Amino acid sequence: MKKSALSTRRKVYDHGLRGLLYLCGGITAALLVFIIGYIFYRGLGNITWPLLSQQTSYRNDTIGILPNILNTLYIIVVSMVIVLPLGVGAAVYLTEYAKNRKLVAVIEFATETLSGIPSILFGLVGMLVFVQFFDFKTGILAGGLTLVLMILPTIVRTTQESLKTVPDSYREGALGLGAGKWHMVRTVVLPNAVDGIVTGCILAVGRIVGESAALLFTAGFGLVLNGFFTSLHSSSATLTVALYVYASERGEMDVAFAIAAILMVLTFLLNGAAAWAGSKLKQK
Repeated sequence: MKKSALSTRRKVYDHGLRGLLYLCGGITAALLVFIIGYIFYRGLGNITWPLLSQQTSYRNDTIGILPNILNTLYIIVVSMVIVLPLGVGAAVYLTEYAKNRKLVAVIEFATETLSGIPSILFGLVGMLVFVQFFDFKTGILAGGLTLVLMILPTIVRTTQESLKTVPDSYREGALGLGAGKWHMVRTVVLPNAVDGIVTGCILAVGRIVGESAALLFTAGFGLVLNGFFTSLHSSSATLTVALYVYASERGEMDVAFAIAAILMVLTFLLNGAAAWAGSKLKQK
């Protein structure tokens, strides 16, 4: 009788905890769906062609986010051009060349530490180092260099994991046929790890598109339409920074929700692309 009663209590306890877990998961999912739905409800109706194709002008009484869209593209290009050689090169060295395991452990610990630092601290460091010390001025270049520090761990870790999935038999076969170390890495290892590298790049682009705190101090609040080279050293707000400006400083909530809806669509597209690339990697 005692054993059956104890067993019944355990079953009730397990079912209760499981029900509580499902309840918490359902509440979380419902909140997420509500937030996404509310953003689309408030934002999609305010997305118009003039908003996407014009710039904000007090003289013409117009509001447009074309400069912010272009600034977002500019900062993506600058950041990825700098971080790809650094991230992929570091991952190749750590995986294929490094013999000192202590050094590898220290570098991996440093990358993991960087990925856990709040973005606002990156913004302060970027402002002090790139804007003030190197005198790059507030703009796309300083913001892009700051983002490089933020997304470098993502590129390094995803590339490392992708390189590790390449079978050692591929390496041994290439070396056995007389290929050199670098030739083997360039023609055998990297082509077979390209899906993981692409996944890391997509995740990094998603981090760039959604970042605002670090760019407030480094890229600036400028809403003026500038060319690529001019924007490198002049205040240029990305979409996320523009959302902050319109919502908190100008009270243009309709424009803010429209930008939020655009960012949400971009997030879905980038996550879908990352999931697709990840599935391709698993199939290998």
